[in-house]
Amino acid sequence: MITVNVYGLDQFVVGDVSIPLTKNLAKVYEISEDDINFISSNNMVFHAGVEQTSWRVIVEVNVPKKLEVLQDQALEVLNHYLSEVAINIEVFFHYYLYDHHGLHVNKDYPLYLEERPDIQFEETGYSEELEEGEGEDEIYTGDIFSGIDH
Repeated sequence: MITVNVYGLDQFVVGDVSIPLTKNLAKVYEISEDDINFISSNNMVFHAGVEQTSWRVIVEVNVPKKLEVLQDQALEVLNHYLSEVAINIEVFFHYYLYDHHGLHVNKDYPLYLEERPDIQFEETGYSEELEEGEGEDEIYTGDIFSGIDH
């Protein structure tokens, strides 16, 4: 399992760039794409009190020790795709023994959620044809303070 933590880059940008990165890192490491995850919480990088989002990006890659020999190729892939969305990139590789890793997968559910364009949503009764203030969401235009003593 490889986990890539990205700091100082918008989380939605990380989500987008994780698509080609997952595919290409899986090729470099010769593993399944299911073994690669990205983490990007809503965070920022600061230097001397100045926010550096997208200017200075810090990446931590947690990789099984046996894959350390592929670090240069992985770094090349990371820099290639991240340089499309960031100015300066610093990457730290952290290696762990695979024996120090555990994963529990609930047998009743898939390992990951996936985009499903075939899912149909139930109609809400909302009509695109109504203008704001028409129908049930009509705006009250009366005196809301009537009857209140001043």
